[in-house]
Amino acid sequence: MEVQVRCYEELNFFLPPQSRKCDFGAPFHKGDTIKALIESLGIPHTEVDLVLVNGRSVGFRHQLREGDRLSVYPVFESMDISRLSRVRPRPLRSIRFVLDVHLGRLAKLLRMIGFDTLYSNACDDETLSRISRAEERILLTRDRELLKRAAVSHGYCVRSPVPREQLQEVIGRFDLRRKMNPFTLCLRCNSPLARIPRRSAAARVPPLVARRYRRFRVCPTCGRLYWRGSHWEHMKGLLASP
Repeated sequence: MEVQVRCYEELNFFLPPQSRKCDFGAPFHKGDTIKALIESLGIPHTEVDLVLVNGRSVGFRHQLREGDRLSVYPVFESMDISRLSRVRPRPLRSIRFVLDVHLGRLAKLLRMIGFDTLYSNACDDETLSRISRAEERILLTRDRELLKRAAVSHGYCVRSPVPREQLQEVIGRFDLRRKMNPFTLCLRCNSPLARIPRRSAAARVPPLVARRYRRFRVCPTCGRLYWRGSHWEHMKGLLASP
């Protein structure tokens, strides 16, 4: 049995060249669902915002029939289709992330711009998917198979291998630019930073830093001090990128 499929925009990233930006036939077995078919094509369900079967919006549990025509759309960033889509999960109360073991540098960059980001190089796939669901965190990974797990409702497959480009991807995908609150979290342990008097900080930093900077913050968990030095300038350079 076979259905006709057309995938739109960035979903083509996951398809072989011959299936991109065109209709193509996809085999299926009796009882297969929309979710099963989409993921058999290599597309994580977290990347999909709308599925039309013969022109009608359906959910991931919809069972396929011979000759169905599927239109599969990615997440819409500038259009509210919540009344139309039957696959979109409910919105999260806040934007928080959990990252897989290969995205350590991205984790620091997300913390740098103020987003609660869990990261450990000791977490396996089962642990990551459990944390994502239990703590309502968006799972970021370059492993599309991880995003296919049923426990994962909110996630994104990071395309670029370059941390600077990864940050721009995530900012654009989740419309984060207006929600950023730079240097409010510890880059090392993700704890909220607290203000510390300049006099108290002066004894713990080089004399030049103590004379040059007036505002300091400290991590209450690890004790690390922060001020608007090279990290601040680095961050402004990153965010100035298109």
